[in-house]
Order: sequence, then structure tokens, then C-alpha cells
Amino acid sequence: MPLMEPVDAEFFETAPERRTFVLDLPVSPERVWRGLTATNPLWWCRLMSSVEYTSPRPFGVGTTRRASVLGVLRLRERFFRWEEGRRQTFTVDGANLPVFRRFGEDYLVEPAGGGCRFTWTFAYEPGVRAGRVGAALNDRVFASLAADTRRHFRG
Repeated sequence: MPLMEPVDAEFFETAPERRTFVLDLPVSPERVWRGLTATNPLWWCRLMSSVEYTSPRPFGVGTTRRASVLGVLRLRERFFRWEEGRRQTFTVDGANLPVFRRFGEDYLVEPAGGGCRFTWTFAYEPGVRAGRVGAALNDRVFASLAADTRRHFRG
């Protein structure tokens, strides 16, 4: 699997492309956190073919995960920020397709109004050949993940 350039926390402010979804959910922060750290996290997202942690518990900084999107794009992820019960941030170390040059995600879970606020941020630098079609596809994928998450936790 080809390597990608890593990202750090600053990249979420400086990335050429960023998408943030703020989801106010009627469930506890603990419930959302359990979903993010489950054996099969994000299982409710229709476009995610699979997501699995490849590090043993307890999870923390350095934890690794594999993900597959639409059964086509395979990613190798490494968490560089882990605030138990509140926040996770990862960089994608490798991908089988040159869709991105750099890519990271940040999950922030906070109590809010009797439920929680889940802020999901995608930060990336497109691959050389991504173009306008790639940007539109990324936007649809990210929006689908957020919509599925909202639907799942409103259940």
C-alpha cells in the first residue's frame, strides 16, 4: 500500500480542503464514544465497507485502524490524538489509490443540551489527479457519512 504524507493537528486549520459536520445528537456522549471505539466502528455508515482497529485495547495515541470505502478505497490510519471519551484524531498513513496526498479526520464528542454534539472534521490535500469530479465525490461521501451518523443516533 503506497505511503501518504502524514498530517498533524495544525493541518486541520491549514489543509487545502476541509469539511466539518456538527451533529447535535439526542444521545449521551458516552454512547457516541462507544460507537467510535466499537470493534466495528462506523458500521452504520453505508459507504464504509469495513472499519477495524488493528491495535489491541486499550486504545490511545499510536492506535491503528484499517478502513475500506465503497469496497474500493482502502486506508491505513494511525491516531495521533486520543482524549478518552472526548476526542480522537488520525492521519492516513497509506492508501491503495492516489485519491489524497494527505488526509486526516478529527472526532470531537461533547455534552450538549441533554445529548451531545459530535463534530466530525475531514482535512485533506487532494491527489494530483483528483480534479473537480474528485472534489464533488469527496463532498458526497463525507455528507453521506454525517447523514448516516445523524440517522443512526436519532434511531
